[in-house]
Amino acid sequence: MSDSKVSTIPVTDEVDVALIGAGIMSATLGAMLRELEPGWSQVMVERLDGPAEESSSPWNNAGTGHSALCELNYTPEVNGKIKTANAINVNEKFQVSRQFWAHQREAGVLTDPREFINAVPHVSFGQGEEQVAYLKKRFEALAPHPLFPNMKFTDDPTEFAKMLPLMAEGRDFDREKLAISWTDAGTDINYGAMARQFIDAAKRAGTTVRYGHEVKDIAADGDGWKLKVKNVHTGDLSVIRANFVFVGAGGMALPLLQKARIPEIRGFGGFPVSGQWLRCTNEEIIKQHHAKVYGKASVGAPPMSVPHLDTRVIDGKTGLLFGPYAGWTPKFLKRGSWFDLPKSLRPTNFMSMIAVGFQELGLTKYLITELLKDQQARIESLREYMPAARPEDWELVTAGQRVQVIKPIVGPRFGSLEFGTALINNSEGTIAGILGASPGASIAPAAMVELLERCFGQRMVEWGPKLKELIPSYGIKLSTDQKLYNEMWEYTQRTLDLEV
Repeated sequence: MSDSKVSTIPVTDEVDVALIGAGIMSATLGAMLRELEPGWSQVMVERLDGPAEESSSPWNNAGTGHSALCELNYTPEVNGKIKTANAINVNEKFQVSRQFWAHQREAGVLTDPREFINAVPHVSFGQGEEQVAYLKKRFEALAPHPLFPNMKFTDDPTEFAKMLPLMAEGRDFDREKLAISWTDAGTDINYGAMARQFIDAAKRAGTTVRYGHEVKDIAADGDGWKLKVKNVHTGDLSVIRANFVFVGAGGMALPLLQKARIPEIRGFGGFPVSGQWLRCTNEEIIKQHHAKVYGKASVGAPPMSVPHLDTRVIDGKTGLLFGPYAGWTPKFLKRGSWFDLPKSLRPTNFMSMIAVGFQELGLTKYLITELLKDQQARIESLREYMPAARPEDWELVTAGQRVQVIKPIVGPRFGSLEFGTALINNSEGTIAGILGASPGASIAPAAMVELLERCFGQRMVEWGPKLKELIPSYGIKLSTDQKLYNEMWEYTQRTLDLEV
């Protein structure tokens, strides 16, 4: 839609900051900006009728505090050596999250840590000689590092059974070699509950939050932007004029940034991947497992589809999930449209999308295999982790939708499929958005700090002291400062009620 069509509707609101989406990303940025510029006006627009009902909903993601403690895709083995750089980077970013959350708890913004974060051991699981050898090398590479303290490893069946009784029951340890490495420093996080606490505080501080309102268009307006907004219940249209716009709309971030026509989004595409979980319905079984257990991904599988047996703590109740089982629809959101993918195609990203289709044949084969699985096949996959699993103790639930980033043509390649989180902003720093999936919510504060540096660089000197208050390690790598890491760990453990 052209700028003229947006401008035919009277401006109903003029604000400093417009946040699109009421998930953890928008909630985090809004909280940071309220600390840095309390005089700035903010409005949050959400198409659904409540906060955090899409990607941030606890039943739509694994709830792992992604810090690379157990996720094996962060530590690939290359030429016999474990590459740890990505794991260290993700862990550093998660420490930023912990510090920001702890500060917000002290400030009274986050009111009840137990609603959104709980201590749960993180375990890596290896099956067979090759995986066990890899797991031991990974343990040896990470255990001495300052950010991975107190890691443990065992290939002893007795110790395995003590740590994971549910996974040991019915298992023939003589038939297959097994090993685990683990740490008690892991967490389970309900990003939906966290987002709600942030947004409740935002409303108390004066932020306008509009549920049931969908942004239909974004048009440049001088130094800022105009958002065309539709009330999804009445059909009424309005326009918000904002100096800065953040697109924290999950899978819909790509189409919305395309509507804004910023050059930086040219060539980017999105590949939607859906998922399902097996959720345990037997309370006696749930009580026997207390860990997040991650294994190796199948060949061709995206990292978000790495199998894991997860303890969850949601609304004060402990649960148990296994999965995810990958699926596919062209929707960019769980409650999206079947036309989301085709409507995102542009002349600038078409070749990248086609090229990735040919380059990722392993992923295509994996998705087809997953789509063909029936309930019996899903239970068989579960039994690789839990041999005594019974079908009657598990129900199938649909997880959230993820849109993996397809980056534009680079060198000899027409495009590449990325499995991380990407920040996109225009050169003027007046609009930005987050694309991609995991580690996503876990590193939202670090991602928002990067956004501040990119979009508000001229203010960073002024904001520096406050940022150091929000994130005491700001500007320092904890991996090089053991003393500060220990201080920050003790501070966040205590403030977030994680001490055992």
